[in-house]
Amino acid sequence: MLNKILVGMSGGVDSSVAALLLKQDGYDVSGCTLKLFDSENTSENLSTRACCSLSDVEDARSVCYKLGIEHYVFNFKDLFRTEVIDRFAEGYINGETPNPCIECNRHIKFDKMLRRAKELGFDRIATGHYAKSVYNEDSGRYNLNRSADKKKDQTYVLYNMTQEQLSHTVFPLWGSNKDENRKLAENNGLVNARKPDSQDICFVPGGDYAGFIRSYTGKTFPDGDFIDENNNITGRHTGIINYTIGQRKGLGTAFGKPMYVCGKDAVSNTVTLGENVSLYSDTVTADDINLISVSGITGKMRITAKTRYNMPDMPGELTVYKDSMLRVRFDSPQRAAAKGQALVIYDGDTVVGGGKII
Repeated sequence: MLNKILVGMSGGVDSSVAALLLKQDGYDVSGCTLKLFDSENTSENLSTRACCSLSDVEDARSVCYKLGIEHYVFNFKDLFRTEVIDRFAEGYINGETPNPCIECNRHIKFDKMLRRAKELGFDRIATGHYAKSVYNEDSGRYNLNRSADKKKDQTYVLYNMTQEQLSHTVFPLWGSNKDENRKLAENNGLVNARKPDSQDICFVPGGDYAGFIRSYTGKTFPDGDFIDENNNITGRHTGIINYTIGQRKGLGTAFGKPMYVCGKDAVSNTVTLGENVSLYSDTVTADDINLISVSGITGKMRITAKTRYNMPDMPGELTVYKDSMLRVRFDSPQRAAAKGQALVIYDGDTVVGGGKII
């Protein structure tokens, strides 16, 4: 029996309840918290809804003490900087809308943490994500399935998990909901039972992405042209990193009608503006692909897919594009699919796979 499990504990209620449930089920459980960046150098008072702060480490340690389990702290700051923060900054500078949580899961939590757990003699790792890993005997593959609580489902940010990672990962919260978990934490005297959920990117408290990138890279980003979809100049922008796809407010120029950011080009330093209808497209292409429920795709496949975390998956047709990319043609146009975000594909409640939108 694979009974020795290391639980990644962020200091939040979900990962704490994950450890509690595994302990109650009789597993040999330890907890670990990942030191990912120098949070003491950020303005933590700007937000109480970002993870990975010093107080989160203390909350995780307190929960482990309450549960009577060992608590580790792993310093992964160097790897986090190169694989998550640097990628985030580079993507934004190049006109993308990156999702650092996906990169953190890919390179840190389910790669580096799993390898460290194996080095320490643990059989598996666990996290507080709302998802489910299950072995499919028909395909001989591990599947990543949606959680019972569809509102909290987090499979979108886990689509990069490999077969090796899924085979060594437990998601204890897959069958419960948030309210149940908060009540369970409260009934067991866990210090973080009513702690708010993390919302901000951990290394950008307050959500000022542009300000963070300027400070982190030491670079300045010059003004440039707003253009329309026919490449006509319509005004001046204040730096490409100040804008995101779908943005309407804060453009600094009156156009006489609602205008939205429809595109960004780092090479020409232009920001394309258009009306709301211009944000819609029925076709989305992604590269850097990871497949989970299947080993490959041939022909056409009816699926559902989503291009942002907080959206319902929508029906469409999946095909392989240029041998190494995936393309989804949605049944109806989708709004504001942004380069750098993830295209995640589902077959019912099972993740087929996904990739980075190009």
